[in-house]
Amino acid sequence: MDETLDFHPTATAMARVLAGIRDDQLGGPTPCPAYTVADLAEHVTGLTAAFTHAASRTPLDPSLLRDGDGAQLPDGWRERTAADLAGLADAWDDPAAYEGTTMAGPVEMPGREAGLVALDELVVHGWDLARATGQEWAPDAAAVAACAEFVASFDAPANEDGGLFGPPVAVGDDASDLDRLVGLTGRDPRWTPRHHRH
Repeated sequence: MDETLDFHPTATAMARVLAGIRDDQLGGPTPCPAYTVADLAEHVTGLTAAFTHAASRTPLDPSLLRDGDGAQLPDGWRERTAADLAGLADAWDDPAAYEGTTMAGPVEMPGREAGLVALDELVVHGWDLARATGQEWAPDAAAVAACAEFVASFDAPANEDGGLFGPPVAVGDDASDLDRLVGLTGRDPRWTPRHHRH
């Protein structure tokens, strides 16, 4: 239980998806209602900073806590976030990141739980962004399994405010770990941008 989580494959896969998002796709829908591709990309830049700080226990610049506003995407965001994702993965390689409690943005939680939340955010939002922009998403199987087990341990992982994680969607018994995780976080594994536009 005490081993560190390997963020590197998932962080690299997320950076690849971000690099593959075209400017003309930024206004498009995602599996997160009310979030465009740009909004979700901005959310990923913010959560990457927040959870890097959670691992290293350094204070977080409050300006980084804005959430999901595509208008706030900084210049060069693809490259900057790719570098930040590599830093996030390095930060969670340190066993000290998992000890005691930490602040994940405004929320205090045990270090290991913060790590699992961070990994889950990358796996699920990587799926969101890949699905929204017609890209492949093949995250690290060990990360997906860890996240699915973590999310399944909650009775109700959903945010009741219709935020980034909605009520669970049932998937078949033969569903992959990734589809099971996607369903647990309120997404339809069959979602496509065309499916969105009724």
